[in-house]
Amino acid sequence: MATTKWAIDPTHSEIGFKVKHMMFTNVSGKFNDYEATIISDENNFENAKIEYSADIKSIDTGNTDRDNHLRSADFFDIENSPKMTFKSSSFTKVNDGNYDLTGKLNIRGVEKEVKFPVEFSGIMTDPWGNTKIGLNITGKINRKDWGLNWNSAIEAGGVLVSDDVRLNIELQFAKQ
Repeated sequence: MATTKWAIDPTHSEIGFKVKHMMFTNVSGKFNDYEATIISDENNFENAKIEYSADIKSIDTGNTDRDNHLRSADFFDIENSPKMTFKSSSFTKVNDGNYDLTGKLNIRGVEKEVKFPVEFSGIMTDPWGNTKIGLNITGKINRKDWGLNWNSAIEAGGVLVSDDVRLNIELQFAKQ
């Protein structure tokens, strides 16, 4: 059976996340430098193989001091773990337009299995004749599962940074 390779279109993709700060507001961030590929059976995405990696140094929350703290050993520890990676083990169709993505997420050298719902936007041809697909991945992880443990208690009770990290990932791929 013939396979198709899909490469990420970074100008139409975003790897985004949100974390609660001081228990009541969200801080948003994204990774600016990343790579992702999909290998599928022609245009059938059931059991497609998906791989992703991001350069941790490209983390961007709109605040240089916070970004530098996130790069430090308190969080991502880019000196020892400069990349975050994901490799799928299954991509299973739930119903038209919806899939479950399961695989291994590696952060700080800690690898854990994760499962996320994926909205598949379909296959389209852009005005230049390129065949494209769109995926929206949402979900939540507990940052402490990967050793991102730093926190600080706040005077009013609670902590400065939530354990839960919500993901909002918009991906556009081009057929190769």
